[in-house]
Amino acid sequence: MFLDLETVPAEADITQLTNEWKNLWEEKSRFIREKNQSSLEESYSSAGIFAEFGKIICIGLGYFAQRQGERIFRVRSIEGDDEKKVLQEFANLLESHTGKPFRLLCAHNGKEFDFPYLCRRMLVHGIQLPQLLNIAGKKPWEVAHLDTMELWKFGDYKNYTSLKLLAQLFSIPTPKDDISGADVYEVYYKEKNIDRIATYCRKDVITMARVMQRFMGITYLSDEEIIVV
Repeated sequence: MFLDLETVPAEADITQLTNEWKNLWEEKSRFIREKNQSSLEESYSSAGIFAEFGKIICIGLGYFAQRQGERIFRVRSIEGDDEKKVLQEFANLLESHTGKPFRLLCAHNGKEFDFPYLCRRMLVHGIQLPQLLNIAGKKPWEVAHLDTMELWKFGDYKNYTSLKLLAQLFSIPTPKDDISGADVYEVYYKEKNIDRIATYCRKDVITMARVMQRFMGITYLSDEEIIVV
């Protein structure tokens, strides 16, 4: 299963935090503020990248299947304002398919962001970790996680390489989006348009699957093979 997360700060702005949480954010955001020369209030729009201060509003999912002997790629998203409900639905989906079509999870920069973020937020809400996410006590080769960014590194640890850059490099057709990850905070809290975010998230999942196909030497998906559920 290919997956992608969209996250935002837990509150619309820092004024909605208690004094204790403000102090904790001041401590956590020190590096961000120094790097960007930003105020405490300005820095809060970046809180969504930290599982302690953010929440998941959308999980994009995609997987390969067969329909009448032909390859298809089914893509969907689970989105909503109620993070616990979003996470529980995703956990139920993984558990109900464990050992069937979903034996591996794949995300871009997933090992540093998507997978740990999912686990941390599930623990916050008291949701039992699905088998595919629960890596406690497992040996490295037993962890069923793939990371397209890690695959591209080939052992190099120096740089972050974006999914957008890999798609451009491999001449993979990507949808012309009207937003980027940097816009999610504004679109969610100011425009209140979660459907727009979900559409963007699903498109990233499709691009990721095409990048993985390039790694494997497989002809990448045509638009006609994609089924949005």
